[in-house]
Amino acid sequence: MELELLRPLYASDGSAPVVSVHLDTSRIDQDSDKRLEVTWRDLRRTLQAEGVDVATLEVLDDAVGGAPHVMGPQGESLFATEGRLLGAFTLTTPPTRSRAVTGPLADPLETVLDLDHQLPYAVVALDREGGDIDAYPAGAFDPATSRTYDGSTLHITRVRAGGPSMASYHRRSRNLWSENAAGVAEELAEAVKSVDAKVVFVGADPKALGVLREALAPHRLDVELVDVGGGRGGDDALAALRADVDRALAEASLRSHRQAMDDYRAALGQGLAVHGIPAVSEAFARGNVRTLLLSADRGNDPLKWGSHTAPQLVGSAREALGDHAGAAFQASAATSLLRAATATDATFSELLPGERADDGCAAVLRYAG
Repeated sequence: MELELLRPLYASDGSAPVVSVHLDTSRIDQDSDKRLEVTWRDLRRTLQAEGVDVATLEVLDDAVGGAPHVMGPQGESLFATEGRLLGAFTLTTPPTRSRAVTGPLADPLETVLDLDHQLPYAVVALDREGGDIDAYPAGAFDPATSRTYDGSTLHITRVRAGGPSMASYHRRSRNLWSENAAGVAEELAEAVKSVDAKVVFVGADPKALGVLREALAPHRLDVELVDVGGGRGGDDALAALRADVDRALAEASLRSHRQAMDDYRAALGQGLAVHGIPAVSEAFARGNVRTLLLSADRGNDPLKWGSHTAPQLVGSAREALGDHAGAAFQASAATSLLRAATATDATFSELLPGERADDGCAAVLRYAG
């Protein structure tokens, strides 16, 4: 996954600690909101005892809450310092335990591990009259855009930070399904581009799906088209569609990660990958990391030295930072390596269990040597 979304988390000069909060915000029964309130109150009290300033606590107060309109398991990661909210992320899977920590750097490993398993995608509920198209950014519970095409009318809802807005574009009525399919294909192509979707899930009857595949051919979309159950036709059909999409999305994510592990093993054989914290740190210092791989199990993660003036450097000793040792601090290896990856435009993938990698850490290189 791209790490551009982490850049705001490092917009701190190190003069104050960064607070990282990871919360279970699941909505599973009528007591969920009360549990979240109690959990945050306890974590807030701990942060206050550690000396976190009132302005930062208050900005976190305003941000805590997750996605209250979405029922089921979910989580939330929040990052703040000096009264500023650096980032807020809704997670599809709750953290193992709710926690709040302070440190010289944001601690986004749990956030990244969750988002790494999400893909931007589109969902089409299709029949012979038209289709409903939703486009989802990676990890989003709600679509960024929703489009309904019924031959005569296209309704597009675009979700923005300031609230939803709607525009209707009237088109000449056509009763032929083939022309409706062409219209759906055109709008689907736009939806795919809007979120850079990697996969499209289609709930439709077999004939409608076949015609849509033909209509999509001229658009040359570089996405996987997956047939799922459900579709248009009422609440039951839509519920079946959502359930099948969730299952198929998990399968698509697993395929993507298995491919990443295949690529890593191939790179090792070609001298284009290294593993172990020292080797990966050295590769970052040379600007030679294309993809950082970290395991989720980091119970024994060692502390490493870093500097606010040279984010690409990760050292086992302060002296390893050279001229940047004056601004040195210690943070966990995973935290330091994620910042180095973000600073050097490297990508990230979870290192799956069973892979050959010392310290649960590896890197695919940009070039050999």
